[in-house]
Amino acid sequence: MAFGRKPEEEIITAETKIWECTSDSCKGWIRDNFKSSEDPRCPLCGSEMESTTKVLQVVDNNSPIKD
Repeated sequence: MAFGRKPEEEIITAETKIWECTSDSCKGWIRDNFKSSEDPRCPLCGSEMESTTKVLQVVDNNSPIKD
C-alpha cells in the first residue's frame, strides 16, 4: 500500500505548432505561442527557424501579449 500518494494526473498532449532551428548543428526549437516575434531566430545559435508541428504536452502561455 502507498499511503499519501496522489493519483497520477493524465498528461494531455496535442499536435502543437513549433519553430525549429534550420542549423544542422543545433537542436533548438520553441512553441509558436512562446515566440517573441513573427519571424523568430533560434535562441541558442541565432539561426533562422522554420515552422512545423510536434505532438507535445499542452502548456498555456499566461504572459501578457506584447504589441
